[in-house]
Amino acid sequence: MIELNSLRCKYYEKIILENISLKIDTHLTVLGSNGSGKSTLAKALCNLIDYEGKISFDGKNIKDMSLKDRAKLISYIPTKLEVYDPYISVEEFVLLSRFAYKNNFFDYSQKDKKIVKNTLEFLKISHLKNHALSSLSSGEAQLILMAGALVQQSKIIILDEPTANLDPHNSKIIAQHIKGLKEYHQVILITHDLHLASFVDSPILFVKDTKTLFYENNFFKDDVLKKLYGVEFDSLAVKYE
Repeated sequence: MIELNSLRCKYYEKIILENISLKIDTHLTVLGSNGSGKSTLAKALCNLIDYEGKISFDGKNIKDMSLKDRAKLISYIPTKLEVYDPYISVEEFVLLSRFAYKNNFFDYSQKDKKIVKNTLEFLKISHLKNHALSSLSSGEAQLILMAGALVQQSKIIILDEPTANLDPHNSKIIAQHIKGLKEYHQVILITHDLHLASFVDSPILFVKDTKTLFYENNFFKDDVLKKLYGVEFDSLAVKYE
């Protein structure tokens, strides 16, 4: 159970989210216009930014957790792969996501390495294991980020605009993987892509004017979408089947 109490986020003097209180006990897709605060909410949930109020997981304040305990609980997949060492190999990079399970002053275990190997095979990217991160396409990079989240074995996975830089083919691959993640993880998806949101089929949290609106169902109706986005819609079609 994720619980937000009086969450308030701001950048300098601009308030992005104000007095957000809600409980999240299932999968969730977060939608909203540009600049509405979707990514801000995601980063607050991971304790990556400063905020006022309280965020708890199963009754425990996230700020009271150790870095390793937090990593075992929640993983964050950003929109774009950014690394300080572009020449690190795919296998080495993904292995870093096992740090929460690593004994201090020791190398990664054979179990860690096997988990990485199995995950790369599962995502059908084991052929990239020796490639430098700098050589990857956008679609490959997104799969590598997903591999890192999977080997981290966290309970909750947050994906921030996972298809933003992808072509339709790679978007479909990522969409299908996201839907599959719901079987084993609590998935929080941040996106602008209404087709992706419809395909993933989770309850919707819509962020607007520093507030949030929750829709357990009946979100993808033309009149609801028109009211929220201010433009006409005509029968949203699912593209990822």
